Amino acid sequence: MGVLSYNYERPRVRLVGIGEVNENVLSPQDVRKILDTDNLEIVKLCKKADIEPKKTDDGKTYFSLDDVRTLKSIKNASSNGVMSQSASQLVVDSLLKSLHRMESNITDSVSKILDERLEGMDEVVVELIRCKTDNENLKAQIEELTKENYTLKKENASYRPFMFGMYVKEDVQQTLF
Repeated sequence: MGVLSYNYERPRVRLVGIGEVNENVLSPQDVRKILDTDNLEIVKLCKKADIEPKKTDDGKTYFSLDDVRTLKSIKNASSNGVMSQSASQLVVDSLLKSLHRMESNITDSVSKILDERLEGMDEVVVELIRCKTDNENLKAQIEELTKENYTLKKENASYRPFMFGMYVKEDVQQTLF
């Protein structure tokens, strides 16, 4: 497989918004001439190679020199019916690039979803800590009230009815439940 044999003097394109002339930039017309094909086949080749044409700030489409080399090698490989090693390597590289892009997209979307879901968790954790502290305080109060209740019941049990509604207090030590 040979190197692209196109005169690269003409395709100098001034990209609006970038502000510099770049020799490695080709317009769609130049790509059509290099590949000797129409726009539909260029679109098909771009899909095969997983190449997305770049756009300038004003919306004009352009291709990099490497993209055109990839498209040309894929076109040659598909016209020959058998892929050369470099063409198959380009396809593998484009697939790896696509997988990497998919991985980063999935990672970004999962991270965004987790951030949205966990956004209110800080307040929930603070509220749980506050509730646990309140629960511990209430348990301590219940324990104190239980001790006081036991003491009062013990005191109350020390009074024995005597007669005519009178009560006699006995020694607290003798009256245990």
